[in-house]
Amino acid sequence: MSKFALKKNGFTPRRGPVVIVVLDGVGVAPAGEGNAVALASMPTLKGIWANSLTTELKAHGKAVGLPSDGDMGNSEVGHNALGSGRVFDQGAKLVDNAIADGSLYRGEVWQAIIASAVANDRPVHFIGLLSDGNVHSHIDQLVAMVRKADDQGVKRLYLHPLLDGRDVPAQSALKYLEQVEAVFTEINAKGERDFSIASGGGRMLVTMDRYEADWRIVERGWKTHVLGEGRGFASAREAVEAFRLEDPELGDQFLPPFVIHREGKAVAPIEDGDGVVFFNFRGDRAIEISRAFEEEDFDAFERQRFPKVNFSGMMEYDGDAKIPSKYLVSPPCIENTMGEYLAQNAIAQFACSETQKFGHVTYFWNGNRSGMFDEKFETYVEVTSDLIPFEQRPWMKAAEITDATIAGLRDDPNIRFARLNYANGDMVGHTGDLQATIVGLEAVDLCLARLLKFVAAQDGVVLITADHGNADEMYQFKKKTKDIARNEEGKALARTSHTLNAVPFSIVDPRSQGEYEWDTSIEEPQLAHVAATALWLMGYEAPEGFYPSLIRES
Repeated sequence: MSKFALKKNGFTPRRGPVVIVVLDGVGVAPAGEGNAVALASMPTLKGIWANSLTTELKAHGKAVGLPSDGDMGNSEVGHNALGSGRVFDQGAKLVDNAIADGSLYRGEVWQAIIASAVANDRPVHFIGLLSDGNVHSHIDQLVAMVRKADDQGVKRLYLHPLLDGRDVPAQSALKYLEQVEAVFTEINAKGERDFSIASGGGRMLVTMDRYEADWRIVERGWKTHVLGEGRGFASAREAVEAFRLEDPELGDQFLPPFVIHREGKAVAPIEDGDGVVFFNFRGDRAIEISRAFEEEDFDAFERQRFPKVNFSGMMEYDGDAKIPSKYLVSPPCIENTMGEYLAQNAIAQFACSETQKFGHVTYFWNGNRSGMFDEKFETYVEVTSDLIPFEQRPWMKAAEITDATIAGLRDDPNIRFARLNYANGDMVGHTGDLQATIVGLEAVDLCLARLLKFVAAQDGVVLITADHGNADEMYQFKKKTKDIARNEEGKALARTSHTLNAVPFSIVDPRSQGEYEWDTSIEEPQLAHVAATALWLMGYEAPEGFYPSLIRES
């Protein structure tokens, strides 16, 4: 018998498909003036929460493989847990451990970069997200590597920070720049050292595109970091302050590119023989810039110059495509996912989202694996995302995702399982625009009503959940009083990051006659339970190692 053989559980499944709907960024929080989820008019969803089998799932911290319960969940680890039915140590924790036990520095890739820089008197460049958001990177990891490079004799080190304002407060860049500048000042005081910032910009405009949504972002980063082209400033602080003076409301994630100049020239364009470390551990926004540094036949944009550098990612961002070819820390090995089990059992499945989250219902859902397990039994549909700020079109592609899912299920009645992601709560929530986020959520609710009606007509079941919170807290809170933080004019300060809140989980089964119920022996339900729950409704037991189903026979 194949190790992927699924065992029947005795439950007679519905005739139609089991559909998982991920409401990206929709968490559970008390109603209040900053809770877009509570403020939005969502009769369909709120009716489900009130009248269907509904509970809450933990979606952050250790429940999704992060170092501590003070770490916000994110879409990558959330979809890993949803798709694999288990919890794996994730990027942040793996890198923390590798730095703590020294294995990162003992690795061949780190040693080669440092040895080459020291022997040939070449600089090492670090590019990545500068914050302590712990979603894509962490400043403490960067500082640890900078200090190690200094200890090992690197004389020139240049940082190209991508400013966050998304996983951390919207205008917090100076805090992180000051931290790293203090470290550089300390190191430079030793003499024979030039550790400094060379270029940077906001993450949503510079370098960190994903899923090939907008290669212009990566091209902007290439010109800034590699070619040294862009608006010049004497320091990163001067750049941030100048941009904020021009637009006081501008969040860090949208800051334009900048280049640090000395004597009228870029301080450190990336040249042949340099070492380059992209220090983000999360993969989705690291793949494209890695390709630009490594591919000889790269054609996504005109690089103008292709320096031969010693390039490394923090982790392997795509295990199938082997991107990048060199990396400092091995990623989690996530095998035997729900998608693989279904494909191995010739069970047809469907996945759909728009570009911004397409990789989440495919790549991350499948355990950080590109492509399909078996094309005969898998259908993936990507709806192209808009290339304008999400707050300007907050409905995003919810309607088109719904259209594509309904069409896919109608065209292939053999599909037994489907998954889709509505990105609005997260992507619009990250803008900090409360009213736009409300509109985005209301658009999803309209689409959800249509989807539910169709699936019910097919005698199917819909599971509705989220991967993490975001839209549930659109304003910052004071830590001590828990009151909303406000500026001098009394305006609430926008929050653009994820939250630590649980997420909802509902089962919508119009034909249910009470033949199943919540398994109350599960004391702390979390995202990893969803895969087995879906399989249970399809008539199968949880595979070995999966977290158990949240439901059982009554």
